[in-house]
Amino acid sequence: MKFPRLLGKTQTDRGKGIDYTFLTVVIMLLAYGLIMVFSASSASAHYRMGDTFYFIKRQGICAVIGLIGMYVFSVIHYKKYYKWALPFLGIVVILLVLVLTPLGVEVNGASRWLGFSFLTFQPSELAKFALIIFLAKYLTDNGKMLEKPGGFIANLVIIGLIAGLVLLEPHMSGAMVIAGVGVVILYVAGAKKLHLSILAVLGIVGAFGLIAIAPYRMARFTTFLDPFADMQGEGFQIVQSLYAIGSGGFFGLGLGQSRQKFLYLPEPQNDFIFSIICEELGFFGALLVIVLFAVLIWKGIQIAMRAPDKFSSLLVAGIISLVAIQVILNIAVVTSSMPATGVPLPFFSYGGTSLIIMLCGMGIVLNVTRHIKK
Repeated sequence: MKFPRLLGKTQTDRGKGIDYTFLTVVIMLLAYGLIMVFSASSASAHYRMGDTFYFIKRQGICAVIGLIGMYVFSVIHYKKYYKWALPFLGIVVILLVLVLTPLGVEVNGASRWLGFSFLTFQPSELAKFALIIFLAKYLTDNGKMLEKPGGFIANLVIIGLIAGLVLLEPHMSGAMVIAGVGVVILYVAGAKKLHLSILAVLGIVGAFGLIAIAPYRMARFTTFLDPFADMQGEGFQIVQSLYAIGSGGFFGLGLGQSRQKFLYLPEPQNDFIFSIICEELGFFGALLVIVLFAVLIWKGIQIAMRAPDKFSSLLVAGIISLVAIQVILNIAVVTSSMPATGVPLPFFSYGGTSLIIMLCGMGIVLNVTRHIKK
């Protein structure tokens, strides 16, 4: 069954301006993130690479590419993704399989990258958007099936396939994000609360099972319960993160004045960059990050609710839920509110693939705003 409003022209197809409030928040988050990547990475870049600007130069280049991508995706009609949803997902599945072969680039015991040592990318980042686009199309065409247990399970199989391949890397946090985004899309599309409740119980049981069978995950879990019990071992990173957050106070030590980034907090420019924000800019600097993300997410929800058709609504809901889930998990980890797991903070954490693809996703949201009736 084809979605008529999607395939035919509607009144909303007339060109309209993008949502400049949403765009402004994205630019503010990107600028804030680049400043903090430089501040957080300067010490380790100088020590490890002999170049204080090593990380920020690469992140800056990726930011420029991402902005170009955001513009391109903001002018490509979102309906184009409807017909390419299945081929795109198929390509991503192949890339996820290739990561598990000798073609995958292994770093710190995990094979999550393809490419060469100097130029790599993470297929798992592409997988997040491929799944969002595919589910948006599939549920647009087969929304009625979601009310039946068989239709609900069929969608779970698709989500489970992508999350399972990512889990094999191993990349549990990436699999968690993918599964979470998939469930949000199912909820928005009208899945029954009973089915979602059963899924939530099974998900919690499954998560504890995955923790129990992997010694390193179990170590992270026990460390979460009392990180100070092993301050020089498993608890080192989270303890240093808490020191950074606590020492910032209300106003922080000042931009660039972090002490924990001087090789105390490992990889401060990555998953624990929020700790450096708290240390240097204090409570108000951290609050600004949270407020900006809250505005972005709220505007995204409004755009999804006002979207011209079901496909675009689910598309925006998936992209915004991806941002929201990663923000919640990242801040929860660095504040020791949940066991440590490698979830980047969107627009802030160092990582070219994540930044470029996230900005392209923002471009898709902006394109949808062009077709909303005023």
